[in-house]
Amino acid sequence: MSRRCELTAKGAQTGHKVSHSNIKTKRRFLPNLVNVTFLSDALGRPVRLRVSTNALKSVDHRGGLDAFLLKATDAELSPKAVELKRAIAKKKAAAPVAAAS
Repeated sequence: MSRRCELTAKGAQTGHKVSHSNIKTKRRFLPNLVNVTFLSDALGRPVRLRVSTNALKSVDHRGGLDAFLLKATDAELSPKAVELKRAIAKKKAAAPVAAAS
């Protein structure tokens, strides 16, 4: 499983570990990923994703999972998140028609 956030596409970075004697050795900076269950208002069901803690703040700031996914571009989302985005958009498009009837 790759160390990549499913919502923000944040992944591992490389850099140097620098010792006291200034010797540089390669190292990896891994993102802080957590398994989270989001509640989708449009779908009416829980959704389990592996996201960075930074993405948790972003989802909360944008007003929930549905708003975050609808605003995000498909390029930065994982395939699973793109499927969720399409399902949410489809539900949102069908909801006003059902309310008008």
